[in-house]
Amino acid sequence: MTVGVMTRRFTVEEYHRMREAGILSEDDPVELIEGELIEMSPIGSRHAACVKRLAALLFERSHRRFLVSVQDPIRLSDHSEPQPDLALLRPRGDFYASAHPGPGDVLLVIEVAESSGEYDRERKLPLYARSGIPEAWVVDLERGEVVVGRDPSPEGYRALRIARRGETLSPLAFPDFTLLVDELLG
Repeated sequence: MTVGVMTRRFTVEEYHRMREAGILSEDDPVELIEGELIEMSPIGSRHAACVKRLAALLFERSHRRFLVSVQDPIRLSDHSEPQPDLALLRPRGDFYASAHPGPGDVLLVIEVAESSGEYDRERKLPLYARSGIPEAWVVDLERGEVVVGRDPSPEGYRALRIARRGETLSPLAFPDFTLLVDELLG
């Protein structure tokens, strides 16, 4: 006799209540992806340095056209609240104090992958696309490339591009804002 395995999907509200009740602490490296609590990969020194470098570049060049969010939650649905490494958000006077940004607030999501490249490409990029995020990048430090997803659909990004050293990238929302892939990879 085969016994079925029961799983339970959590909502964003339940996830927040777990934090409030102390079941999960602010320091627990987890995010809610499609109702599952996913333990995030430990942040290595190359990953941390890349996030700091990108944050500095984005802050420096934003000219107040967008807000730079660093490893903060984005509420994608009732069952998903990932914490991308970086996100460019539409400016808002309250800096999102009243609620975490949603898909309509996000102009670009950037994931930095030191050891999680496959997970970020196979699970997170499609999640961002299904949520309607217009553009997502995976800065893959192991492969030395940036995966660029654009044109979101329920099946994933319809336009995928690999950018390598020596090339440039510009977010769709700011075509005049150019970054060298070498700047992204370090």
